[in-house]
Amino acid sequence: MGKYDKVELRNALIKHHASEEMIAQDQRKIKNLRAQGYSVTDANIHRFPRSDTTRKGNLGEVFLAEYICATSGADLPVCRLRYNPNVEQSMKGDDVLAFDFSSQRPRIIVGEAKFRGTPSKEAVRDIVCGLVRSHQAGLPASLQFVADRLYEVNNTDLADRVEDCSLKMTLGRLDLSYVGLLLSDTNSKSNVDQHTEESLRRLARIAHRSPGSGVFGRRDVAKIDR
Repeated sequence: MGKYDKVELRNALIKHHASEEMIAQDQRKIKNLRAQGYSVTDANIHRFPRSDTTRKGNLGEVFLAEYICATSGADLPVCRLRYNPNVEQSMKGDDVLAFDFSSQRPRIIVGEAKFRGTPSKEAVRDIVCGLVRSHQAGLPASLQFVADRLYEVNNTDLADRVEDCSLKMTLGRLDLSYVGLLLSDTNSKSNVDQHTEESLRRLARIAHRSPGSGVFGRRDVAKIDR
């Protein structure tokens, strides 16, 4: 992995876990405590997981979110990991929920990511089954969560558009696409190709070698429907 790629990845991980305002707040807290003779540990700041399993899961989620936004024209209005009530556990709901409001017919991209040290048939099927369940349920599980977070920061216009997606789906005026990512070793692509069942019409599959293998810049991907 090149130096630039490491910096990009680190910045993306920070962005998804903590906003600039959160970081500034933490820095003020640390500064005030140090002025009173306390240490950084006394600040009890815990924005990022220490659990290796959770770290790897979050890495897959962040990687997929960044890839979708970079390649599809969709936006990620809320970085959901910032709102995790327990940073040591994975969050419930959709791993990635990206929105494209560039036309009269909105599009939502639902993403499911898995990190595995060794790719397997079970991991691929877990990804596909999760996306199939989302499709069968209709609206994405985290749609209202996204709208609520936007209302909290007074981004009312975008929150209204996200919330209106439920009505547009009822009227048949909403497109849903699904993207699955397996982040693992060099055998990721062959496992994804071999074990993915074509259960969804608008399903993109992505297999990627994990950053630890040193080839962050190389990708085996499928295009996302646009």
